[in-house]
Amino acid sequence: MDVTEATFSEQVIERSRTLPVVVDFWAEWCGPCRALTPVLEREAEEREGAIELAKVNVDENPVLAQTYGIRGIPAVKAFRNGSIISEFVGAQSPQAVAAFLDALAGPPERERLLQELEQSGEFPEILGPLVEGDYERTLEWLLGEAPGAAPERRERIREIMVALFRDLGQDDPVAVAYRRRLATALY
Repeated sequence: MDVTEATFSEQVIERSRTLPVVVDFWAEWCGPCRALTPVLEREAEEREGAIELAKVNVDENPVLAQTYGIRGIPAVKAFRNGSIISEFVGAQSPQAVAAFLDALAGPPERERLLQELEQSGEFPEILGPLVEGDYERTLEWLLGEAPGAAPERRERIREIMVALFRDLGQDDPVAVAYRRRLATALY
């Protein structure tokens, strides 16, 4: 679907609360855009409604291009729960596009982590907060465990926190704050 400055909030931000929305920022004069768009369309169609594909012409919607920091096209940004959770710039191979979309079409990181941690028995202390969607409490507990942990456990804590950051989206205030704190604690 073509999205404009007038429809972006409803068709991308609000729609991303029910399923991932992938936005292709493009322009008619852009050769790599013309190469990428059919690949995106074909790969999105193969995922049968697991994701939504939206297109934004940057020449016709300069405010959106500026708002989302588009400096090169094609630029592809994936939204979930109103936030950008993944992105890439430039034409990509069909295999790279498929992998990008497969990661989005699967369950959110929080759900995947819950299932994984329930099966492994790791970190039972964070299962409750994860079920409740309390990212802050989960991240705080993990961060508190990191400094005294053995190297393998520290790495596992880092992996879990990074997965939760992806789920929250790169601009989410909780993700931004805890990303900094994690870097300070580990490095």
